[in-house]
Order: sequence, then C-alpha cells, then structure tokens
Amino acid sequence: MRRLAKPMLFAAAFIWGSSFFIMKGAVDVIPTFYLLAIRFTGGAALLALICGRKWKRFTADYLWRGAIMGAFLFLAYSVQTFGLAETTPSKNAFLTAVYCVLVPFLYWLVARQRPDRYNILAALLCISGVGLVSLTESFTVTRGDALTLCCAVFYASHIVSVAKVSPGKDIYILTVFQFFWAAVYAWVCGLLFQQFPPVETLLNTDMVIQMGYLIVMATTVALLFQNVGQVWSDPASASVILSLESVFGVLCSVIFYGDPVTGRLLAGFALIFVAVVCSETKFSFLRRKSEHPAQSVG
Repeated sequence: MRRLAKPMLFAAAFIWGSSFFIMKGAVDVIPTFYLLAIRFTGGAALLALICGRKWKRFTADYLWRGAIMGAFLFLAYSVQTFGLAETTPSKNAFLTAVYCVLVPFLYWLVARQRPDRYNILAALLCISGVGLVSLTESFTVTRGDALTLCCAVFYASHIVSVAKVSPGKDIYILTVFQFFWAAVYAWVCGLLFQQFPPVETLLNTDMVIQMGYLIVMATTVALLFQNVGQVWSDPASASVILSLESVFGVLCSVIFYGDPVTGRLLAGFALIFVAVVCSETKFSFLRRKSEHPAQSVG
C-alpha cells in the first residue's frame, strides 16, 4: 500500500482537477441544486455499499455529526457551482484552492491555535495571487470570482468542522452521512427555488456520462484514494500532491474546454500554488533535503 499511496493521491488530485470543466458542462444544463442533489445522493449510496462491515460501528450521533459536515460541504459546493457558471473552470479551480490558506486562520477562531509565520506568508502570497487572477483592469472582481472565493471560505469551514466532530468516529461512515445530508439540503433547495430539469435532459447520453463521472470518480473514488493515500504517506508529501488539484484543473480546462491563459493568470496561479504549498507543508520537504545532504560515493 505504501507504494500505491502517492499514485492514489495523484489520481485523486487529477480526478478533482478534471471535474471542474465537467461540472462546467453539466451546470449549463442542470440547475445547480439538482446537480448537487443527484451527485451527493449517488455518492452516499455508493460509499454506503463500500463501507460493508464498517456499519457495525454506527451510532446515532453519526447523524448530527454528518449533518454539520454536510451543511458546510453543501454550502461550499453550491456557491462554487454558482460561481463556476459565471467564470472559467481554470480560475474556479485555482481560486477554490485558497481554502488551504484559510484553514489555519479559521481554526485559530475555533481552537485558539495561533497561525505561524508560514501561514501568514502563505496568506500574503495568496492575496497577491488572487489579485492577479481576479481583478479586472478597472480593479473590480467579477461575480463568478467573488462567489468562488466565498466557496473557499466554506471549504475551509468544512475542514475545521471535520476536525471538530470526527475524532473517534469512522471517517467512512461519517462521510456517508455527510453526503446524505448534503443531498438532503440540495433536494430541499432545489424543490424550493429551482425547476427540475426535463427527464430527457438527464437521460441524454453525454449527461449520463458526465454525472456518472462526477458521482463515481469525483465523489466516491477520489475520496477513497485520498483517505487511503494519506494513511500511507507523510502529511507534507500528501498535501503537496493534493494541492496539484488546482494545477490539473487549469490544464484540463485549457486542453478540453479551451480556457484562455494569459501571463498574468499564470503568475497569479503560481503565487496561489506556492501559497498552498507553504501553508500545507511549511516547506518541510526543502528543509529535510538540506538536513540530509547526499553523501559522496567512493
């Protein structure tokens, strides 16, 4: 498993990165809330089957814990998807990655654990990168970019909530209920605020393939790869590999969706990526190399 850990993490990052342009195509056809309702319903059902014997560990408190995690996950995905409808998949991918930088500051509010100098440096780099990516020539931020930045706040809140309510619980079972509640919230909002898409639209071959990819790969398989990969990898390497999600998001969006990429966007993407690596690893992989210089042979 140790040999497979890093390939699994790379696969998870690629799957999530590729899902941005697929989501862009799907959200143009299916209303946001119903898109998420179908995705999380399918994800919850698949993961529930995969859990198998783990269900012996189920207790009633999984319900309220999953409801809290599912609420933040639903908010994050909803705002991100609304933002995706009004911006490019590549910008959506990189601006979403801002959540990695926000987590230490939100955790500070909850657990009174002060961010360190690397977190502060990451925040400054991230702000600079976001400015290059989002600000127009008139120094305004588009609605789609603003929504994507808001979704990063909810993603960070989701991570903090997981840290608070998951200790001592089976993460797979808890994730099932997280998906379940996210689906419930999405179905309720869809019924209240949006019109259900025509059945023939959902049964369209292209749409079935897109939704199948989002449910099976981007929701269920990628999550399992992430969980298993993180168990058998050191945290620094795992977080760097997973942060490549935003890079894969841009590459797939440019290649398959035709997103335009300028020098300014590339500079902004680079700053955000370095900020994510700084926040997640504190550049420990660089210090490790300097502390253990290669020995000469002979």
